[in-house]
Amino acid sequence: MTARDAAVIFDLDGTLLDTLADIAASANEVLQSLGYPTHQVDSYRRMVGSGVGRLFARALPPDAVNEAQLTECGERFREAYGRHWNVRTTIYPGIPELLDALQQRGLRMAVLSNKPDAFTRRCTDHYLARWPFEIVLGQRAGIPRKPHPAGALEILDHLAAPPQRCFYLGDADVDMQTATAAGLFPVGVLWGFRSAEELTRNGARALISHPMELLDLLTTRCT
Repeated sequence: MTARDAAVIFDLDGTLLDTLADIAASANEVLQSLGYPTHQVDSYRRMVGSGVGRLFARALPPDAVNEAQLTECGERFREAYGRHWNVRTTIYPGIPELLDALQQRGLRMAVLSNKPDAFTRRCTDHYLARWPFEIVLGQRAGIPRKPHPAGALEILDHLAAPPQRCFYLGDADVDMQTATAAGLFPVGVLWGFRSAEELTRNGARALISHPMELLDLLTTRCT
């Protein structure tokens, strides 16, 4: 495998880290503080992935969704998640072995998430510090969030990597759409928050059920 001009870009939540319980606890704390109904943890599988604003647009009762309320929820969520972000979050099984293998093969790695940038970096620094991600980007002010390809294109520019030799791994529709828009190879992961049907419908060109399955795909496409 010729590795230096190839790269793997990862989504974070639902792909590298199982963050659902901590996100749900933080969101429910916000909803409860404002007098709104809360949700079961599993319900948040359909709410996360598109940024904090979209999370609360889905979590709030429809008649409570307005710009002022979404702003208030976002501010409260950042405070709550600042206390909950590492309570129950874990690295998915098989991810450490995959990252070790990619590092040994000289594959360049990056992270692109719709999680707020400060929390994206906090999570990667805490849970994934032993692996050499060359660039880590979360949601930032003034930069369109996924599925807009701006973040992916910024990573490609940083890596000076050809998109046709870059893989994007994610667990949701926005990840597959982002990869397609940026010219990357979209790989849907089946251990995350969404379904195989959603991933395929939104452009996944491969589906993997265990992280180490990526190695065979890389060998096929990067030799």
